[in-house]
Amino acid sequence: MAGTGPSEATLGYWDTRHRDHDDLASGGHIGLDRAGNEIFYALRLGALLPLIGDLADESAPLFVLDAGCGKGHFARALARCGHRVDAFDASEEALAHARAQGGGPRYGTAALDEWRSPWPYDVVLCVDVLFHVLDDEEWQAGLRNLASLTRLTGRLILTDEDTTARRPRGDYIVHRPTSDYRALLEPLGLRHTGFTPYGFRENEVGFHVFTRIR
Repeated sequence: MAGTGPSEATLGYWDTRHRDHDDLASGGHIGLDRAGNEIFYALRLGALLPLIGDLADESAPLFVLDAGCGKGHFARALARCGHRVDAFDASEEALAHARAQGGGPRYGTAALDEWRSPWPYDVVLCVDVLFHVLDDEEWQAGLRNLASLTRLTGRLILTDEDTTARRPRGDYIVHRPTSDYRALLEPLGLRHTGFTPYGFRENEVGFHVFTRIR
């Protein structure tokens, strides 16, 4: 069955963005300089690691999926922490850079609703991706697929604002209310168990954690 993934125009936007900006700005904040993006990435990683936990062990690693991985910054960081990481993105420009960096993750090309796996994941991560999906049907299909990849007691960690209203911003951002995420994910067996804001300047985005309970 064909996916409901990004349009050619959207893919073109991201391929161009990844080609024209450096490894941090392309998947970070294009309005920041290099130093600002270094801080932005460090703060997000620092907030993310406690949510994933310190259970990684070479004999029993956590299985992590980085959905919409971009150039692989978070995927490589999590692999360095001992996790076994799969990562995918729809942009070939981003993936070419990620693969050239190496660092442990296994990369693949897919839209959010297209990734398949022979095993479920302990953690499914989707950082700063879903609020760039403007089409509601595409957003729903992608989120359902990510939920299906999360094992029992595992965590789906995604980022958006913790808001009560839909907030479009610019041409490629729409922040959806937390209630929209809960309405889709809770019937699928995932409970909202926390929100951790980035705490970076005026940015209101943070990590929503959904835990599979059934």
